[in-house]
Amino acid sequence: MENRKLVYTGKTKNVYALENGNYLLKFKDDCTGKDGVFDPGENSVGLTIEGVGDVNLRMSIYFFEKINAAGIRTHYVSADLGSTTMEVLPAKVFGKGLEVICRYKAVGSFYRRYCDYCTLGQELPAYVETTFKNDALGDPLVTKDGLVDLGVMTAEQYDSLKSMTQAITRIVADDLKAKGLDLYDIKFEFGYDANGNVMLIDEIASGNMRVYKDGEYIDPMTLNKLFFA
Repeated sequence: MENRKLVYTGKTKNVYALENGNYLLKFKDDCTGKDGVFDPGENSVGLTIEGVGDVNLRMSIYFFEKINAAGIRTHYVSADLGSTTMEVLPAKVFGKGLEVICRYKAVGSFYRRYCDYCTLGQELPAYVETTFKNDALGDPLVTKDGLVDLGVMTAEQYDSLKSMTQAITRIVADDLKAKGLDLYDIKFEFGYDANGNVMLIDEIASGNMRVYKDGEYIDPMTLNKLFFA
């Protein structure tokens, strides 16, 4: 393997710079949680689960290759399961980091916010919402106008981000549906390349999606087992 330099230590992945200008993501077995209980919504590492880095990489490879084949831009280049690493193209994040959620059902924080206007589990038309990554502020919601007026992205970049989010979510949902699983919502991260082109970044793992089977919630670790069964 070519020389690499550690540039960032994350909660679940480390990032290395490669000599060819790309980056290498090293998936770890550390998981976010609290008091030894796995919780993808927590902001700190709470436990280590052997093999979780491997399965998160496997799911990311599976979907990134499918998304790339569909002609949707991502940062994915290649992966090595033996070393639990993924090579990615360089990308800048929007602002200090932006999360994008696509929702098919009114559950979770969406239902808590808008319960006066919807019923729990109500169908949603691939509803897209964006939040700034900021643990201290609880990842505040931000609208298209806010993103544009604050100079975080252009209107054209937002439109690309939204359409890409809906297309990627459909790819994931269709695959899950084929296995008898229902996707309720999913969280992505996007960035952009040197030319300003929007691209999907980070990972596509079970901890970033809310999935049900026969009306019952499937926790991320169980989802991994069902997906690769």
